[in-house]
Amino acid sequence: MLTSRRQIIGAMTATGAAIAATRVASGAPAVLDLSTIKKDTDFACLYHCDFGDPQRFSQMLQNMLNHYSAYEFDTFKLKLVVVAHGAGLKFFLNDLSGTPWANEKIDPDLYRRFLGLAQYGVEGFLCQITYKRLKIDPTKTKTDAALKFVPSGVATVAELQAKGFGYLKVG
Repeated sequence: MLTSRRQIIGAMTATGAAIAATRVASGAPAVLDLSTIKKDTDFACLYHCDFGDPQRFSQMLQNMLNHYSAYEFDTFKLKLVVVAHGAGLKFFLNDLSGTPWANEKIDPDLYRRFLGLAQYGVEGFLCQITYKRLKIDPTKTKTDAALKFVPSGVATVAELQAKGFGYLKVG
């Protein structure tokens, strides 16, 4: 039984290290169980990214930044997530070789902007069905803690909406 603050912090640190080691060992994001997703803020919204247009992705990131600014970047008031599937996955890959987007070049600033939003709790939920359907090696995915695999992008969209997340799609 954990009784002191030091023991609790030690246990949390050990758990975090174990999760990080698993992520590094696998070379891919962790798989998220949809049943664990909770709406724990007053306002929560999912941004649906099933498109591959870099300008549209950039606009989505700008909209998310504007969204947070309206709540003074208060992570206790607002939670935003990106659900990506189809061509939307390409923005979260380290390596486009062997994908339908192999001949494209993605501006690395786009992902840096996503990581800037991740400091406010933004997460990217990436569709495992798309990886399987397009035969994309999951280890091509960036390994930042903000990224998580979900069994299905569209099922995640529906799950989040059922749990009270608003729905936005830049178009």
